[in-house]
Amino acid sequence: MTKKVALATAQGEVADVLPRTTVNRQIEDFLAEILKEKPLMPEPQPLRGEGGARRRVVITGLGAITCLGLNVADFWQGLLAGRSGIGPITQFDASAYPCRIAAEVKGFDPRQYMDFKEARRTARCTHFAVAAARQALEDARLTTPLADAERVGVLLGTGAGGLPEAIEGFKTMQEKGGLRLNPFAGTAILANMPTFHVANTLGARGYNATVVTACAAGTQAVGEAAEVIRRGAADVMLTGGVEAIVCEMAIAVFCVMRALPTSNDEPEKASRPFDRDRDGFVIGEGAGVLILEELGAAVNRGAKIYAEIIGYGSNIDGHHVTDPDWENQGKCIALALEDAGVLPDEIDYVNAHGTSTKTNDRAETKAIKAALGKYSGKVPISSNKSMTGHLLAGAGAVEAIATILAIRDGIIPPTINYETPDPECDLDYVPNIARKAEVNIAISNSFGFGGFNAVLVFRKFTQ
Repeated sequence: MTKKVALATAQGEVADVLPRTTVNRQIEDFLAEILKEKPLMPEPQPLRGEGGARRRVVITGLGAITCLGLNVADFWQGLLAGRSGIGPITQFDASAYPCRIAAEVKGFDPRQYMDFKEARRTARCTHFAVAAARQALEDARLTTPLADAERVGVLLGTGAGGLPEAIEGFKTMQEKGGLRLNPFAGTAILANMPTFHVANTLGARGYNATVVTACAAGTQAVGEAAEVIRRGAADVMLTGGVEAIVCEMAIAVFCVMRALPTSNDEPEKASRPFDRDRDGFVIGEGAGVLILEELGAAVNRGAKIYAEIIGYGSNIDGHHVTDPDWENQGKCIALALEDAGVLPDEIDYVNAHGTSTKTNDRAETKAIKAALGKYSGKVPISSNKSMTGHLLAGAGAVEAIATILAIRDGIIPPTINYETPDPECDLDYVPNIARKAEVNIAISNSFGFGGFNAVLVFRKFTQ
């Protein structure tokens, strides 16, 4: 029988595939030398930890760029102080529109986080994502180049990616011709570019993905990143959400939908979730990035642990683009609680989606009642969007950070501008003033256009 080339498998076994010639012998020897030094496939990671429990996922780093501040500390203090970051739009002339306000990020310089050339070649959303990721990595005390980079992944959510940059490119093409386009415009506008640039800047070489599920994307990204670690595909994940679409087209689109408020003279009072007189959401921008780690890896390196992510739920209404299905939202909350293995009476705080639109706030109130039952009236609920506006895909990420810090510090940020109760929104929305409370388990809701629902459950960390 003719000898054939031996190809090594992950177990070091052989398979006969080709006649053994001089060339094939050289290939065989080459492969053998490679496999002797380094396996082609990494060792499989256990799906379960000690005692058969699934791999636990903890949060070890946080980073945020928001209208309340350019880091997590300023963002958190702004929330607790009940300070609104909403003001007149400065990024373009909005005088022709009924809504002329937004929650803009002010004073941000991308060159603090990337070099000048890279900043020029990338979109504003990428600037925010890289900045928040660098902050989170530093907070987690993870240094670059990353150790075992193939076990570090990136999973971010965004809604419209580089929409403003796409619009600018279109204007250039109309006014000067297509050959005058910035050669980097094509990549700058893609929704997956924030994920790429975070991975490229920080040297992550593991699992990667971009979630594009509108206003649920940031929350869904965090939930999916936790699942990646749970199933053993990574040990560390940089995850969160980003959005930067304070531009004329976005304002125009939402104005014609009648989704934005018209309280231009008092912008700080325009976002009023669950209040009877609410009349629309305020567009915001920014990013939130969390470092998730497998518990054992985090403990072994002596990492600071903020909290543990113990549950995640996701579903879709599948019936209307903008009219939420409160029953399915309630089921999504129930799915997250089931995944976490906790009961409704164990929930100490709900960080609500709370957009300040008539339909959303009523639907979410019904969803919370459906999921938590008789305990819904006893649970503190608040909406960060009363201060940050709606960061769209970035909202779930920065709200996850707020939820985690509420657990850490034992204080719940308020829902500001809550003045006149809505009979259909009759729960405890922590009106206007932050509240001290023991928070052991908390949930964060995100419900996006298209009926995309995502819910996270966090718990105070204990060994």
